[in-house]
Amino acid sequence: MIRSLKLRFLIIIGVIIWAIVYILPTVFNGTPSGWPSFLPSSKIHLGLDLQGGMHLIMEVKTDEAIKSTIDRYTDNIASVLKDNKVHYKAVKRESMHILINVDEIDRDKITQILSEEFPNLEIKSFKNGSLVMQFTDKYLKYLRKFSVDQAVETIRNRIDQFGVTEPEIRAMGDNRILIELPGIKDPDRALRIIGKTARLEFKLVNENIDIKSFDPKNVSEDSQILYQYVKDDMGRVISKRPVIVYKKVLLSGEYIKDARVNINPTYNEPYVSIEFDSQGAKLFDKITAENVGKRLAIILDNSVYSAPVIQERISGGRAQITGRFSEKEAHDLAIVLRAGALPAPVKVLEKRTVGPSLGHDSIKKGFYSMFIGGIIVFIFMIFYYSLAGIAADIALGLNILFILSCLAAFGATLTLPGIAGIILTIGMAVDANVLIFERIREELKKGIKIRGAVENGFSRAFVTIFDANITTLIAAIVLYQYGTGPIKGFAVTLSIGIISSMFTAIFVSRFIFDYVLTNYKVKKIRIG
Repeated sequence: MIRSLKLRFLIIIGVIIWAIVYILPTVFNGTPSGWPSFLPSSKIHLGLDLQGGMHLIMEVKTDEAIKSTIDRYTDNIASVLKDNKVHYKAVKRESMHILINVDEIDRDKITQILSEEFPNLEIKSFKNGSLVMQFTDKYLKYLRKFSVDQAVETIRNRIDQFGVTEPEIRAMGDNRILIELPGIKDPDRALRIIGKTARLEFKLVNENIDIKSFDPKNVSEDSQILYQYVKDDMGRVISKRPVIVYKKVLLSGEYIKDARVNINPTYNEPYVSIEFDSQGAKLFDKITAENVGKRLAIILDNSVYSAPVIQERISGGRAQITGRFSEKEAHDLAIVLRAGALPAPVKVLEKRTVGPSLGHDSIKKGFYSMFIGGIIVFIFMIFYYSLAGIAADIALGLNILFILSCLAAFGATLTLPGIAGIILTIGMAVDANVLIFERIREELKKGIKIRGAVENGFSRAFVTIFDANITTLIAAIVLYQYGTGPIKGFAVTLSIGIISSMFTAIFVSRFIFDYVLTNYKVKKIRIG
């Protein structure tokens, strides 16, 4: 018995020390001075409802993603028809359809080739000498879902690099995204980073047209007019100049491996240096080798940032984007390029900024409710169960410490519903002790000696406590799995609290009883 007590004592002391080590960074709002590097530094993060932040609902324009996919298919169809030496007059996109202008005699042959090469396309009709094709309903549904899922991942990558702790980002419905950013200091900047499409493209400049005397109506079908914005020394746009580029995309941002901000030593201006992956490096090498002496436009979201002349073949897969950036603009551009382009533009449907004053008020009220409720429970247990109530109160205090320490250890986010979960757990922890004490009381009334009554009380109450807590834990896990935001916060604290209360109510309380009965000559125990 003595060895068992020593072992249990060491286990309890070890868990308490572990809990204190993990809770200190939260208490000091960071690691205390002289804190060893090998000790944990994670702390409890506060949710949007406690520390303030930004709440966004954004709509993904999935139709634009579909149109971009149709454009790629259009180019691929033209290449396939050329490879198969099939005559066609034109291939172009019209709204959500692909029009292939062919002679009636070639229609069946083209139809057979396209059905084999592009199973996601189906023929809608043949009118005015054009074969009208569209995506199947199944593929359209897939594209819409994929564009939303990809947008969620891209936004999450951008926010992770922006440095927001514990953001909530998830899809809502068919084409909406919910974004919650707790503790955000610059909502406008965050919104710019989140909402920027960041579609990077490299296209050749069409220098066959005199830009000074051109008529926009005379631009050929293979070209388009974009604009390059001219900025002053303060970074303000003072004018824009037209640039005519070929529509064909030679290289896109999907091949970007990294993007960093550097400083131009000559002009002391920041620029963005981009590095391509192995495939992108090969393409860039080929593009520059085949187009020496020509201008290559670097285009971001249909705006020309620069259009330098290719002086020589460029190997190594590196390029630069200049444009009189401020350091913050260059940093934000590097973030969105590293995170990747959004598959489609996004539109802000709802924007709310939650002030920190609401969070402070919520924390204060939540703390008061937990403190007052805990004090009342502590007093009641001592009043009703006498010395046994003190053992329950010790276990209850340790339970709260363990819950908060576990939240800090996991770097979890504490929300207002999470505080409610802690308060509920306090009640459940007390309930376990009440069951044990009532069982011990019943055993004493039967005339069983004190040690036997305590042994029987704990062993017989264990089944009931275990059953009740396990069923609640299962419910909490389901809430976390299928719940969102506040519900998950409640489920996390409830789950941790259940496990902790099982340990304190059964292990810690039992140790206190055994220690007292072993070391003191207790002839009578009064429970209630």
